[in-house]
Amino acid sequence: MSDPDPVLKVALPLPLPRLFDYLEPSSEAAPSADDIGRRVRVPFGSRELIGLIAAIGARDSGDAELKSALAYPDDVALFHGELLASLRWLAAYTHAPLGEVLATALPAALRRGEALPDTHLWAWRLTREGEAEVERLRNGSRPRRLAEWLRTRQRDEDALDAEIEGWRSAARTLAQRGLAERVAVPASQLAPQPQPGPAPNEEQAAAMARIDAAPAFAPFLLDGVTGSGKTEVYLHAIAQCLARGKQALVLVPEIGLTPQMLARFRARLGVPVHALHSGLNDGERARTWAAAWRGEARVIVGTRSAVFTPLPDAGLIVVDEEHDASYKQQDGIRYHARDLALVRGKALDVPVLLGSATPSLESLHNAQQGRYAHLRLHKRAGEAKPPAVRVLDIRKRPLDAGLSPELHGAIRAALDAGGQVLVFKNRRGYAPVLLCHDCGWSAHCKRCDAPMTVHAGGRRLQCHHCGARQTTPPACPDCASLALQPQGVGTERIEAALAERYGDVPVLRIDRGSTRRKDALEKLFDKLGAEPGVIVGTQMLAKGHDLRNLTLVAVVGIDEGLFSADFRAAEKLAQLLIQVSGRAGRAEKPGEVWLQTHHPEHPLLQTLINGGYHAFAEAELAQREAAGFPPFAHLALLRAEAKHADVPMAFLHAAKNAFPPFEKGGQGGFALDPDMKQQQQNQKQIPPPPFSKGGIQLQGPITAPMPKRAGMHRAQLLISSPNRRALHAAIDAALPDVYALPEARKVRWSLDIDPMDLY
Repeated sequence: MSDPDPVLKVALPLPLPRLFDYLEPSSEAAPSADDIGRRVRVPFGSRELIGLIAAIGARDSGDAELKSALAYPDDVALFHGELLASLRWLAAYTHAPLGEVLATALPAALRRGEALPDTHLWAWRLTREGEAEVERLRNGSRPRRLAEWLRTRQRDEDALDAEIEGWRSAARTLAQRGLAERVAVPASQLAPQPQPGPAPNEEQAAAMARIDAAPAFAPFLLDGVTGSGKTEVYLHAIAQCLARGKQALVLVPEIGLTPQMLARFRARLGVPVHALHSGLNDGERARTWAAAWRGEARVIVGTRSAVFTPLPDAGLIVVDEEHDASYKQQDGIRYHARDLALVRGKALDVPVLLGSATPSLESLHNAQQGRYAHLRLHKRAGEAKPPAVRVLDIRKRPLDAGLSPELHGAIRAALDAGGQVLVFKNRRGYAPVLLCHDCGWSAHCKRCDAPMTVHAGGRRLQCHHCGARQTTPPACPDCASLALQPQGVGTERIEAALAERYGDVPVLRIDRGSTRRKDALEKLFDKLGAEPGVIVGTQMLAKGHDLRNLTLVAVVGIDEGLFSADFRAAEKLAQLLIQVSGRAGRAEKPGEVWLQTHHPEHPLLQTLINGGYHAFAEAELAQREAAGFPPFAHLALLRAEAKHADVPMAFLHAAKNAFPPFEKGGQGGFALDPDMKQQQQNQKQIPPPPFSKGGIQLQGPITAPMPKRAGMHRAQLLISSPNRRALHAAIDAALPDVYALPEARKVRWSLDIDPMDLY
């Protein structure tokens, strides 16, 4: 009897925790283990989907109706070795379907089944006729200017984009006349000449030596104050990596940091530096991914999703600003790029360098426990000194758009001295709410339990949760009064007030609204230059930007962060204040930081000012341990939402009962009969106490802190344990029953492992 035909076990981008069986395409040879990780196009109902082969199995006698796969988009597997193993780990750790994880790791163009793109670069050069005709072109014209640029050597298109505005139309003109031509060239031919960097100080040199001595996987926490030269340590480590013929991956938290870092890296390293972030189009992202997959891209700088970059010749992974919350994906596959970078570094057997001036409490705890090598940089690089910090009590003080008279005086003095000023307000828009002063009506989003933010000087309302927009009503919808007034301040209102008061200098606003277009952030910084001016911005400006002429940082509106119910709120606020303050005085000019607050005696502010971030972190870690919060416990959050409020709660109650039965000896919490708990919740409308099942605490279900968002009612169930393995074992045991629940078909639900917040 002959062996049964092999079956392709295909992972499809569907929210189902299973593989799908297909026969190999009829025109192809029998599949083998080498095909695992290969893309395949398959029929699925009335659609065609792109999946990846996760395994090759024997055909069952009951599989007579199996469909055949349609075609392979590639000749070889795109995922194999370390990357495939790391993605399998991620699927297991996040308890997510493998097909969705694999699809997340692919650029959008490859998810659609497009071919792996060519990765050569394009450049322009003059033809022989062009070299002879340069002088005959009209003086001052763009074709003449471009031809003069190309006279010395060919130029790649990225360089031309940076140097000559509108060069593409000029290039077409030259090409039509036979004077210039477009040529494909390897990236290595266009590498800039490396530039020397500054001599490292003693602390930088010690950190560089420790990293250089790492023979294989070693996690480092580079813990340096703002302006201490952490990027110089990165550059040295990357240069050493390149000298060994290896690839380096650098993760940054924001798109806005990427251009600045790319320019610095390109100037220093002498190799092409590839970008990978959501600001690129699909084709550009696919080309960078393919260049890394082929081993051609030697240095890749990217945001969160760049952690999925193939690294066949890996030598180093760097995570800049490792504490930043943007490394955690908040929808879809809820992975943390920093943690996945560590997993990949261990699998690849290469050093992983985590850098921050305000390390996350998890990373500090790991360093204290000896899991990470702790590298400290206590001093600012060069001659820069730490900024002086002043706390300004604004109780009973008159405020103009949130700014006190004393702060206005400090701003005027800094501008007169030729410096620049950063006014930090972590709330974009004109005002947080529109209020009727006669009846108390406020403009709320119809789809969310939240007020709408006032934008465009009071002419437009926008919900920052679901994106809904509407024009400001001419009168109060409840009482028809005309006494509608914006309450509170946002970056737009501060910008308008400062522009009116300081008309002799540029006043720029930098937030999500003003930087949506490509290269908008660079253009705003270029507009400011080194001349006196004022920048009004949100937390976008707290991360890594090096403003050499910035001498004053004014932080307004921090009080709302001092009393949040989120257990991470204190950590986030401390990091934000330290990071923003660190923008001042990074060069020769001394810096100053003013903090406006109604609560100058608050313990968090006093600890930060008198002891610094590490004193705060030590106290906060002690509180976390006493309360049983991370990093001393491990959390998972089961969320559910539906159009009717009772449906998510019913699903979460059923999901809670799917967990393993209570066992004696559970750690923490106590057993509570589910029926009694349900009765208690229905009667008193208060969240139930936690109860323990085999060392696992389950708290809830309760309505989410924001009960309604985008028209959906939301609820959640918190699962915690002091033991990570116990937590995952319990979830593994419960999930099959959760997927099978009839209530699961009525809700949109998700599981978030290691949630960054409980909202």
